[in-house]
Order: sequence, then C-alpha cells, then structure tokens
Amino acid sequence: MGILSSLFGSKNSDYKTLIEQGAVIVDVRSPQEFATGHIQGSINIPLDQINAKADMLLRKNKPIITCCRSGARSSMAEGMLKSAGVDAYNGGSWESLKQKI
Repeated sequence: MGILSSLFGSKNSDYKTLIEQGAVIVDVRSPQEFATGHIQGSINIPLDQINAKADMLLRKNKPIITCCRSGARSSMAEGMLKSAGVDAYNGGSWESLKQKI
C-alpha cells in the first residue's frame, strides 16, 4: 500500500461491505470538530484516547473504520488499533468516507 493511500484511506477497502458486516466508524477528531459535522452513527474517540479505548473496541469484535478531517490522524489511529489486535481500516477524511458508504 502506498504512503498516500495509507494516509488518506485505502482505495482497496470496500467500506460499504464493511458497514454491512457491522463495522463501527470511529471519528478520531476532537469533540469540537466532531460537533461541526460527522457521519451519522459514528462514535467520537479523539486520537489521544484511542490507545485507552482499544480494548473496548476489540471487545466489539467488529471491524473498525477510522476517519478524521484529512486522513492523517485516522491513519495513526488505524496503526494503534491494529497493534492492539483490532481489525481496523483507515477511512480517510470523514467527508470522503461518507461518500463511499
């Protein structure tokens, strides 16, 4: 996977299918950013809290799709979650992810 797709969301992931399989969308922006707009049904866990919430997300036993404003923070969150054993995907920016699902 190239660096750009890693940062801005993988072109190879079928987000619509992941959602149909019960994936949870985790928006890693700040609560203030989340309040200005987000994907309906997504949950807000700011990037600085991802490691602390990884076990809770792992227990959901569902794929996790991360998103943020540009894809940079969601890429970091994806890496943290994968390191914790979570089936995680970087959805990139929340606005582009919204269009893909």
